[in-house]
Amino acid sequence: MLCAEHTCGKQTVVLPDHHKGKAVMKKLHVKATVILVTLLMALSSAVYADRGDRDRRDMGFRGDRHDTRDPNFRLDSRYHHDRRYPREGYMVRTLPPRRHTIHYRNHNYFYFGGVWYQPSGPSFVVVQPPIGIFVPILPPYYTTIWLHDRPYYYANDVYYVWRPDLSTYEVVSPPVAENADEPPLMADQLFIYPKQGQSEQQQADDRYACHSWGVKQTGYDPTEPPDKLSASELTQKRQEYQRAMKACLEGKGYSVR
Repeated sequence: MLCAEHTCGKQTVVLPDHHKGKAVMKKLHVKATVILVTLLMALSSAVYADRGDRDRRDMGFRGDRHDTRDPNFRLDSRYHHDRRYPREGYMVRTLPPRRHTIHYRNHNYFYFGGVWYQPSGPSFVVVQPPIGIFVPILPPYYTTIWLHDRPYYYANDVYYVWRPDLSTYEVVSPPVAENADEPPLMADQLFIYPKQGQSEQQQADDRYACHSWGVKQTGYDPTEPPDKLSASELTQKRQEYQRAMKACLEGKGYSVR
């Protein structure tokens, strides 16, 4: 055996060629493994980030500038409602955790934030709710319109009315005025701008909190039909409620008009 490379004391030790080959291959294998793991971690991070963005959109968190240009969402400007909703037929992989599950005529519907979903394979599709279905709460953003002294609550092309006999809301057909030239009266609509960049969920929470406070302060709830109030009394109650809502929301960092 020839001695040329490693020295131990006075003796020189040389690894055979086949041992050298194994050592080199082992080093290459370790390097390849490290590179592969690094690439997989980077890919996983990118996929996770994309999934997180999609899930936030799926669950209704869409307040940034990119989302306002998303073709899968539309602006509902009827009655100056001015809110964005996913288009009918839009598919999502996950449902919002605080959704309401409603069984109606052998079908399951899921409701959250004024958006209705139905199962579609492993995913869920945005749909319009059937006329006659009941829902326990109104969307966090709605526009109240009045026709023949009856309030209708509008959001995302859907009209709701309060059913006192069942203590719930019902999805109904769009109201039709007796005089086609006379549009329904819009009322109880506030235009709110989040000056502090509040998220949509925070806006919904703040609006509900101010609504509850306004009802307590004025004794008037715009989500319920008026009870034996004259036209002038009803107008006064609406104005008082609007002032209470405006003061509360401005105190929480919103511009209200």
